[in-house]
Amino acid sequence: MIEMKVAGIALDAATRSPIVLLRDSSDRRALPIYIGQDQARAIMSVLENQTPPRPLTHDLFVNLLEEWDMSLERVVIHSLQDNTFYASLTLVQGETKKELDARPSDAIALALRTNSPIWVLEEVIADASIPVDQDADEAERRAFRDFLSTLRPDDFNNQQGRFRSGEAQ
Repeated sequence: MIEMKVAGIALDAATRSPIVLLRDSSDRRALPIYIGQDQARAIMSVLENQTPPRPLTHDLFVNLLEEWDMSLERVVIHSLQDNTFYASLTLVQGETKKELDARPSDAIALALRTNSPIWVLEEVIADASIPVDQDADEAERRAFRDFLSTLRPDDFNNQQGRFRSGEAQ
């Protein structure tokens, strides 16, 4: 799993639909997730440090967690099926942990309100992320190709002998 942070909310240029954008810690990958208008407002209110006069749905959920001495340990975006992302909340109360199914947009809104980490499975990132720093990706590919071009068959034979004799430990 890779921990992601909310980079912001954007609008799709063609459909004008809101998108929450998650980024990894290296700022190399971004994961765009289409969300509804209400969830976009809920996420934006936290990002902009706005406090509503009365608790909205996500605020109410956080209040319930606090009243019942529960905490949101983490959010996990675990799958992508038919262009729909799936997430779960890990809730903790004392020694008890529970997993709840949630829409990623609601899970993200709750994670922001509780300062809980947002994790995404590697498979989801591989399937749906977009590169942010293409220059760094290309430099990494070039360095790997250069490394491969210097390898000789003897390099593998030497390593294999070291493993057999126990040297590589």
